[in-house]
Amino acid sequence: MSDKAYALFEQQQQARGIRLDEVKNRLKELKIETPSWGYGDSGTRFKVFQKTGVPRNPFEKLEDAAQVHKVTGLCPSVAIHIPWDKVEDYGKLRSHAESLGLRIGAVNPNLFQDDDYMLGSVTHTDEAIRRKAIGHLLECVDIAKETGSRDLSLWFADGTNYPGQGDIRRRKRWMLDALSEMYKALTPDMRMLIEYKAFEPAFYHTDIADWGMAYNYAVKLGPQAAVLVDTGHHLPGANIEHIVAYLIDEQRLGGFHFNSYKYADDDLIVGSVNPYELFLIFYQILNAANDENAAIQSTVDSIAYMIDQSHNIEQKIPAMIRSVLNVQTQYAKALLIHHDEVAEAAGRGDVLGAEDAVRRAFEFDVTPLLQAVREEQGLPTDPMKAYLAGSYAQDILARGKGGASW
Repeated sequence: MSDKAYALFEQQQQARGIRLDEVKNRLKELKIETPSWGYGDSGTRFKVFQKTGVPRNPFEKLEDAAQVHKVTGLCPSVAIHIPWDKVEDYGKLRSHAESLGLRIGAVNPNLFQDDDYMLGSVTHTDEAIRRKAIGHLLECVDIAKETGSRDLSLWFADGTNYPGQGDIRRRKRWMLDALSEMYKALTPDMRMLIEYKAFEPAFYHTDIADWGMAYNYAVKLGPQAAVLVDTGHHLPGANIEHIVAYLIDEQRLGGFHFNSYKYADDDLIVGSVNPYELFLIFYQILNAANDENAAIQSTVDSIAYMIDQSHNIEQKIPAMIRSVLNVQTQYAKALLIHHDEVAEAAGRGDVLGAEDAVRRAFEFDVTPLLQAVREEQGLPTDPMKAYLAGSYAQDILARGKGGASW
């Protein structure tokens, strides 16, 4: 890293009243969970392009995840998906993660790939199928107990493709019944994070179609239920940062699944299409972190930052490194917003001044800052370069092709 570049950056921020020691501390505290399914063979509904060297089982997925954490220092936990990551001994899986310097993160039930769920899982008209789906949700709670996981991330593909195909109000009640039974099984330190999606695979109506529906269920369930915001699961034009701010103020923002989308699908690398949106999401989070309300601060502190991407044409580990570095970069930029300057401009009706105070932080090159933080942490200043220079990518080719997949 150029000492001159960082000295100039430091001088610029000090002139603006930004305390870089606090910014660095915040950056060192940032943690981003990576998904086990992002390391295996996965992709779009059209085609999965198998890669040589992908993991053959959940244990090897953890080993790949450890490489991402090794070079970035950002990713100490790995989310698992059941049954994709089903093993006979979850204690053994937990121990393997810990031996790699990792821990098992959120547990994700799968209620969309069984033939029985073609017309719905917890909202199916057949009570036996609803019971089967609820049984899987309860199984995942038990797995979370064994792995020491705090969060259970819930996404349901349930919905209909045509008017008359299902009774929407009845399905709403069945959804609440299922969530309520799962909620009662949680231990006091667990959380249910309820995700929503506007459409796909259900194209007429989706049972949890937006943040308001997810929020409504969370409120009815209790304080251990919150909303999970997937940054790719919104209709074009949706103001995601507004949703984030609203949920924080209601103390019901539980976490994120970070990815990106151009039109509708959501498996692009986060920040690759609209990095300003990601920056503005962090602006709202960090603005709330300054709130004097302890409950709001607690909500911000408990937000789970998770990647949800199924890299299809990219190499798995480098793609994950790029994903988490994009998040870190926009978080770093958001930390440079001078909130008092924004508030003062807004207070006197200076519209352009307030907007400029936000946008100026986005336009800073934070490379010197991030390199300085990594040096202080004993990490490579260029994580991607460090990974590619190592032998791991070559070593795992011995696994062959046809590893773990959906």
